[in-house]
Amino acid sequence: MDKTLIAERFTKAIGTYSNEAGAQKKIARHMAHLLQQHMHNYTPDRIVEFGCGTGNYSRLLHEMFRPQHMLINDICSEVRYACKDLTDKGVVFENGDAEFLAFPHQSELITSCSALQWFENPECFFMRCHEFLSENGYLAFSTFGKDNMMEMKGTTGSALDYRSLAELEEALSPRFDIVHSEEQILTYHYSHPMDVLRHLKETGVTGISSFQWTKGKLIDFCEQYSFKYQSANGVSLTYHPIYIIAKKKNS
Repeated sequence: MDKTLIAERFTKAIGTYSNEAGAQKKIARHMAHLLQQHMHNYTPDRIVEFGCGTGNYSRLLHEMFRPQHMLINDICSEVRYACKDLTDKGVVFENGDAEFLAFPHQSELITSCSALQWFENPECFFMRCHEFLSENGYLAFSTFGKDNMMEMKGTTGSALDYRSLAELEEALSPRFDIVHSEEQILTYHYSHPMDVLRHLKETGVTGISSFQWTKGKLIDFCEQYSFKYQSANGVSLTYHPIYIIAKKKNS
């Protein structure tokens, strides 16, 4: 996985992300709702969010918990400017690859929306989160499952190596108790396959490869996509969010 390419594509999409990321905003709202519902009135005062992007989920967290210490992180340094309203309130932004950063010890909640699918070694990351969390700390995140953007995989043959809900639970189980987990299928429709490509470009999620489109390749893509995924509502694009809230096991 080319993390430099991932950061480059997301950086280019900063200006268009908020308008295009309808699915990600819906997922962020649901993740925040699940935290309220399943953390049993626990109010974390020391929060870390990795993969904060332009701050949609960050703002929900800050409003909901009013933490004394909050660190938000992203691999794209430029998103700090999109999150200036948060940093002006004392939230700390740290640029870098969350798989390798040292988060503050005794964090009470480490959380994220729509970022873990870009990690190369979630198992190692979960182990590190266990070390950074306080005794009663939580790890809570949304990511995407195997049916995510299945239309793109079915047309181009290219996709991230998504984990299933069961695989993620198994990876967490040595160090965490699963408090809540669920998955959804969200289907969106577009008038034309070119609108799907534009949507993906403007949300920055094209960092999986450096594939170069030609006129001929675009025509072939659109023909195949329409043939496979056209309905009365237009052409479909599927999101497959997974939500997990896990509590640290203490030795």
